[in-house]
Amino acid sequence: MTSIKEFEMYYNEGRGWTGAFEQAIRKMEQEGGGTLVVPAGIYETFSIELKSNMTLYLESGVEIRFLQDWRGYKVVRSEFEGREEDLFMPCIYARMAENVTICGQGTLNGQGEYWWKNQGKLPYGRPYLVCFEHCSHVKVLDIKLINSPVWTVHPLYCEDVEIRGVTIRNPWNSPNTDGINPDGCRNVRIADCLVDVGDDCITLKSGTEDTPVKMPCENITITNCNMVHGHGGVVIGSEMSGGVRNVVITNCVFQDTDRGIRVKTRRGRGGSMESILVSNVIMDRVMCPFVFNMYYRCGMNGGNYKDKFAHDIDETTPVIRNIQIQNCMVTDARAAAGFFYGLPEMPVENVSISDCTIRMEEGAKGGYPGMMEDIPVMSQEGIYMRNAKNVRFRNVHVQNCRNQSRQEGPWNVDETVEYDEQ
Repeated sequence: MTSIKEFEMYYNEGRGWTGAFEQAIRKMEQEGGGTLVVPAGIYETFSIELKSNMTLYLESGVEIRFLQDWRGYKVVRSEFEGREEDLFMPCIYARMAENVTICGQGTLNGQGEYWWKNQGKLPYGRPYLVCFEHCSHVKVLDIKLINSPVWTVHPLYCEDVEIRGVTIRNPWNSPNTDGINPDGCRNVRIADCLVDVGDDCITLKSGTEDTPVKMPCENITITNCNMVHGHGGVVIGSEMSGGVRNVVITNCVFQDTDRGIRVKTRRGRGGSMESILVSNVIMDRVMCPFVFNMYYRCGMNGGNYKDKFAHDIDETTPVIRNIQIQNCMVTDARAAAGFFYGLPEMPVENVSISDCTIRMEEGAKGGYPGMMEDIPVMSQEGIYMRNAKNVRFRNVHVQNCRNQSRQEGPWNVDETVEYDEQ
């Protein structure tokens, strides 16, 4: 093991802890890897780039603060929301590496206030707090991550990823500060995490129609996690052109998230979201617990989302199918008990919801479950469904509902939903 204190001489030469981290990592790389120990204390630095066979271990009492001056950050060619572009190097970064771990009881502080207030004024995109790109066998364990400039933990085109015991806290109103965003990754395990952020808590992505090389996001497990305040608890899309499949979400608690399970896409994206199992999830004070929306409007090329006429099916047509939701308990939902809106040419297909109880908040303030302004604001609605096929409800109990299920347009539903009238 190597201590960063052994390289404190480089701090004293005027480069601060940035120089010390660079020298330590250079020496470890020459030796084939190892563990870099950071003892208790405050360390201010620009980006730290890790290499293969390295562990960054933060002892209890460590806080690494990433400096608030864009001029000190290198620029890398990477991707944001499926678009290839120049970005400031992530605060912790590894590219084309294997066997890389960040662990310990310390804190990474992105000091994001500087980046949030200057968004739109910077020459390049804000840095991720932690990003592994084209890496394999990577782990983020037990540490605390706060105030990320943009997405907090972003594995991009990685294989064999473990994120466990991590606490993520970004202010509820901080822009684009998603918690954990695997993008085009395979074999990902996310467990025992607390994610309290200003955007989606956990999002599975796989690129857009503009992504140069589209890779699926597949074989993902999310278990024993708490999600707070985000726009969605677990979200799939809207970047899904490479496909998202084989996903298990279980034993989680969502509190005050705008939506619970949220699946979103639109025409032109292509790709399929399929083979997704959600079980044993408790949601409290969400706007809408289950959202499947194929008319998502945000981001590039979203202007034609209101077109409700059927289009020809081709490789750009998105697919949502084979979703199973079971044993979920929802309290004080506000807008609707569920929102399913497929395309007329490609309905949401093969969805099963069973053994769930959904209690709507009395006198709830309305909202837009699917962010579709051409649909009126909803408040205490039941199940809203349009363009769905082979949807089955078994032992689903909705309480305090003003309007029962509304199935509009082409649909094919085996419905056994029990409503308690308000």
